[in-house]
Amino acid sequence: MSTIRVALIEDHDLTRVGIRTALQQRGEIEFVGEAANGTEGLKLLETTKPDVAIVDIGLPDIDGIELTRQFKQSQHGSEGPPTKILVLTLQDNEDAVLAAFAAGADSYCMKNISFDNLLEALQVTYEGNAWIDPAIARVVLKQTKATQAGVEPVMMKTVTINASEPEYSQLIEAYPLTERELEVLQLIVEGCSNATIAEKLYITVGTVKTHVRNILNKLCADDRTQAAVRALRSGLVG
Repeated sequence: MSTIRVALIEDHDLTRVGIRTALQQRGEIEFVGEAANGTEGLKLLETTKPDVAIVDIGLPDIDGIELTRQFKQSQHGSEGPPTKILVLTLQDNEDAVLAAFAAGADSYCMKNISFDNLLEALQVTYEGNAWIDPAIARVVLKQTKATQAGVEPVMMKTVTINASEPEYSQLIEAYPLTERELEVLQLIVEGCSNATIAEKLYITVGTVKTHVRNILNKLCADDRTQAAVRALRSGLVG
């Protein structure tokens, strides 16, 4: 596994110290620096060029959405792989979610996320995919349905849905999920990590990975986020 260079921009001291301490204990993470406000955060990102930056929305000067917008604009035309932005927030309202992605955020996590899930989100984001907290999956679902209705999509770059509703039905009929796969899928939608799913269902992590792979194949999904959105959209889970 490649080492992920991570920067943290968070104004709440206890939260910042907690995340930093946890990240520094992981061998797959290289913690490159931290900042407590948007102004210093922009300088940090420009100088360290991390793989992924964890950015709090509620910064005291430049908020996380504006910071994301400014930094993403500054990366246009720059050499090397761009820094991915993982937004961390207490806000799950639709305006905040859509504004963050419109500004160029790559992933969106709630602050009550478990550390295992945060690590998973960092890995997924680093690999170039979007990690969307299940708490806001329904906002993504609503946006997807708006796209179907012909409304200009705000988040098409984040979650790409290629099948129409009839195609979903045909897909599910052709490749029905087993009862166990549906249980795993429900826990994926709820934001559980593989380890948590294994614990809840009393199976091994290896078995969970097999189920997840089968689910992605059957739903023609590229990642867990897309699978969760398709599951909600098709009514497979509630």
